[in-house]
Amino acid sequence: MDIRKVKKLIELLEESDIEELEIREGDDAVRISRRRASSAAPAAPTAPQPQATHTAQESNEPDPGNREPEPPQGHLVRSPMVGTFYRAPSPTSDAFVEEGQRVRAGDPLCIVEAMKMMNQIEADISGTVTEILVDDGQPVEFDQPMFVIT
Repeated sequence: MDIRKVKKLIELLEESDIEELEIREGDDAVRISRRRASSAAPAAPTAPQPQATHTAQESNEPDPGNREPEPPQGHLVRSPMVGTFYRAPSPTSDAFVEEGQRVRAGDPLCIVEAMKMMNQIEADISGTVTEILVDDGQPVEFDQPMFVIT
């Protein structure tokens, strides 16, 4: 396996929240994982849960402070791989799509760069792009939602 590919894999691992990555290419295999020091504190200590003190009438009302964000409504186009998200084919080109734009199945939506390979991601359904969930140049994870099409 080419050392440049291994270096790129390490960079992708450092840019993401992935803990471990294993790639097999023919007879070659590489496994990269983040090592934590045994004396290190847990990454995310759990906070004590607040005790509910609402009366029966209050418990039916939603608490605006503890609402989880609602998932986007519509069809989610997800990343098929770990990589870097690009909205345009080149830095000087216009974006493939904008919010509110109508697309057909098979139309290009973005590019995900993985290991120096540019992978064009296409719409899998026809509809309107209602939301773009990733900023240009940001890393994306496998199965991460990138677009909402309705």
